[in-house]
Amino acid sequence: MAASLTFLGIDPGLTATGWGVIAVEGSRLAHVANGTIASNARLTLAERLVEIEAGLVHVVDRYAPHAAAVEQAFVARDAAAALKLGQARAVALLVAARAGLAVAEYAPNHVKKSVVGAGHAGKAQIRLMVEMLLPGAKPGSEHAADALAVAIAHAHSGAANPRLAAAIAGAAR
Repeated sequence: MAASLTFLGIDPGLTATGWGVIAVEGSRLAHVANGTIASNARLTLAERLVEIEAGLVHVVDRYAPHAAAVEQAFVARDAAAALKLGQARAVALLVAARAGLAVAEYAPNHVKKSVVGAGHAGKAQIRLMVEMLLPGAKPGSEHAADALAVAIAHAHSGAANPRLAAAIAGAAR
């Protein structure tokens, strides 16, 4: 029987960063936990990034995932918003890498296609498919549902196949 791996999916955002942890055993997926890290809009940007970092460190420490996947930035409405999202993404990447996790990044359309089957799926479709693919999962926010979808996309990428993961790691050297 294949060993169980846990994957952390992260949907970064300055206002709300979603996270989701799934267990993968062969082709079977199971929900472990999910949540949302909200930052206080009254704080400075630096203080908000510290809140996100502390929340993600707590998640990594509590669930000890084997790998992490972070959603790539979608086109933002303006340059300032894009920069803030980029900073939140950097915190997510840094926390995972500092914990020694292999970190993958996936475009939003790839995540949607992997989970729903269509690259332009809406938030309601993503949440519904996440709940179908992970029985018992009840994401508390759209950010948590998106983070679980990122983790599912990572599992579907072949990352849960030890031989494929070893071959990818070997090719990267």
